[in-house]
Amino acid sequence: MRVTRLTARDFRNHSRVELELGPRLTVLHGPNGAGKTNLLEALYFGCVGRSCRTSNEREVVRSGEGVARVTVEGEDEDGRHLIEVGFSPGEPKNARVDGARIERPADASVRPLVSVFLPDRLELVKGPPSPRRAHVDRLVGALWPARAQARAAYSSTLGQRNALIARIRAGRSAPSLLEPWDSELARHGAELMRHRRDACALLVGPFCARAGDLGLHGEVELRYRPRSRAETVEELTDELRERRASDLERGFTTHGPHRDDLELRHEGRPLRAYGSQGQQRVALLALLFAERDALADHGRTLLMLLDDVMSELDRERRERLSGLVLAGGQALITATEAEHVPAGRGPGVTLARVEDGKVWVEAGASDGSWRAAPRAA
Repeated sequence: MRVTRLTARDFRNHSRVELELGPRLTVLHGPNGAGKTNLLEALYFGCVGRSCRTSNEREVVRSGEGVARVTVEGEDEDGRHLIEVGFSPGEPKNARVDGARIERPADASVRPLVSVFLPDRLELVKGPPSPRRAHVDRLVGALWPARAQARAAYSSTLGQRNALIARIRAGRSAPSLLEPWDSELARHGAELMRHRRDACALLVGPFCARAGDLGLHGEVELRYRPRSRAETVEELTDELRERRASDLERGFTTHGPHRDDLELRHEGRPLRAYGSQGQQRVALLALLFAERDALADHGRTLLMLLDDVMSELDRERRERLSGLVLAGGQALITATEAEHVPAGRGPGVTLARVEDGKVWVEAGASDGSWRAAPRAA
């Protein structure tokens, strides 16, 4: 689905704002603190049903107000669609797609797939493995929706096995009861590992290419690092059985796909430990663009939300990044200066200035010049 319009009410510093998005690129520029990232967050909130910046979603409701509302309008080959999300702290979210109530926008089939870059998201490269595992699993679900339940099934079985371990340690259950849970965990685990391996295999080539496009020269690698060496359900069952005594001693399952990792390397060394912040930044962007390429090969488009992505790049790299952005899908970029985004004026591009919670969309005139068209805020 291509997004055509965003409407946000009482979201962060915006009382009411409407923004028409360009079919290819939307550039939001303005001073720091004006509300550019808040609009990017509002768009993510409307598409996914949660914030991309905070786990305390009370923060998204404008000070002094009780409810934040976001509406995302879009269109695809089936026509126009409307996603609405209302949030009041302490209450369940009120989400609707085309008027029908749903639990989460993320579960809606018509919503756009969204990828987001935020400066503090470098933790995906340099932080612990857990976010990288979750990231790969979300990609699996986007590439092959029918496979999305594998992770949930594994997590549920893992939780039940860990609960049984606790009962055994307390003397309330027999260790022999772990046998069927080992088999069940191995069955779901082998499936989850296969899905992750398939997804990562699709990313290797595009990741290396995009890293080079963005100036990360030299040998670049993306590796799926499973905790298990098992190739079959039976082998993974054997591994779990061999570690049963250790699990009982430590009180939890110590082995399996819940300990996997995705490793990004440059010149033979992990970027997590040895990469500069600039290299980690480029690696994260290369990963996001590689995912866009993989999804495009499967007939799915991606809405990319890129916050303050140009500030630490030189002119040449800004040109390269702009070229990648315009190469496919739809994107929104924030920048302090419009000139930081070389592709900011062109066909299919919306350029908007954000200041003090207000937005002015610059509309192309018939003679090729540009004029500011105010929007309600």
